[in-house]
Amino acid sequence: MAAMQTQEFPRPRWEPGFFQIHFVHTGVGESLFFVFPDGTSMLLDCGDHAAITRGVHAVPAVPGPERLAGEWVARYVEKANPRGRDVDWIVVSHFHSDHAGTSYWQKTPRVPAPFPGGPEEPKALGGCARSGIGLAAETLRFSRATDRAWPFYEGQERMPTTEESREVAAHVRATWSALHRRDGLVPEPFRLGATDQFAPLHGSAPGFSVRNVCANGCIAMPDGTVRDLYAGAISQGVFAGRELNENAMSLGMVFSLGRFRFAACGDFSDRFAMPDGREVFIEDDLAGAVGRVDVAKIDHHGHHSGGRRLAAALDPRVWIAPVWDNLHCTDDTMESLLAGKEPVDALVVPTVLPVRFDGERPWWRFVPDACRTGVHAVVTVRPDGESYALDLLDARTEDAPALAHFDFETSPKK
Repeated sequence: MAAMQTQEFPRPRWEPGFFQIHFVHTGVGESLFFVFPDGTSMLLDCGDHAAITRGVHAVPAVPGPERLAGEWVARYVEKANPRGRDVDWIVVSHFHSDHAGTSYWQKTPRVPAPFPGGPEEPKALGGCARSGIGLAAETLRFSRATDRAWPFYEGQERMPTTEESREVAAHVRATWSALHRRDGLVPEPFRLGATDQFAPLHGSAPGFSVRNVCANGCIAMPDGTVRDLYAGAISQGVFAGRELNENAMSLGMVFSLGRFRFAACGDFSDRFAMPDGREVFIEDDLAGAVGRVDVAKIDHHGHHSGGRRLAAALDPRVWIAPVWDNLHCTDDTMESLLAGKEPVDALVVPTVLPVRFDGERPWWRFVPDACRTGVHAVVTVRPDGESYALDLLDARTEDAPALAHFDFETSPKK
């Protein structure tokens, strides 16, 4: 069991040799920020979703409504990043607004202050919406970028087809173009199966690696083969007249430092029936590609995702779910992930505890009390990968004081 500190303790700080994972909570989307052992940094997703339209299901936007999510994320990253505003990688897992923002939101650029002597606020990037990644990029400077589709955004079999996803893809493409003009950003294709695409850029990082495990409905197996989970269904007409699930196109990665392993696969989830009646649940196939991890991001915010086969294969000590809706972390998902477990075996960290209006849920006993008010979750892995810490920071204030701290030994299981 992890030992929780009850006395006051400082916010976690990155140090050379450590690997750090930040789940940045805004209440309206998903965003992860990584610092590799050599200081290489990556922002994986930066969402801005119309969560308020969910009515009673919406969770509070934090730290507050005075700034949009992309700006809150940028301000958080600037403090957590050893190189301040300079971030090496920006990655978009798939084309949904809660992961990238959208051009539907806040198109108006900032303008000079209307009073004499007032400071001129930074203007929006040319041709870029002030939402999600576009808004974060007003503050942050990125060197490299990738997403599930670059550079083939149009005319391809698995490119976005719904109006929402097409809009988000256009927003992403416009952001890459604007950043290329401003900063010389270099977008590149996501290389499924690669272990060298996200290599350390600022020094050596012994024992550290990132393996690209899924994208566009395909998974890279440990033996080097690639499995296309949709080719058979498409050829047999399963999706004739239907849209492919954008969630299932998510790119995903496994991060390792020594024996420590962490998996983040966007919203990689879908199920469909084949003509012979066989049901395909793509996360079952992902189980064989990823294997056991110590910490895992719950796919699709825990909304009718997961599954016992995936849970058994990953078997993490810590599950973390970026939550922006009270219907996330559905009971069927949580029951699958926690089957046969006790709190001594597993910890579940929703970035804010989803409220159910018909009472508490049995799985809530796996959740730290701090999650009831909204938290940033920070995982810090020691240089040898033999142990790691989890800190929960109060997301309601920009100062984000630490609310809870847990220490873990990396699992000896492979």
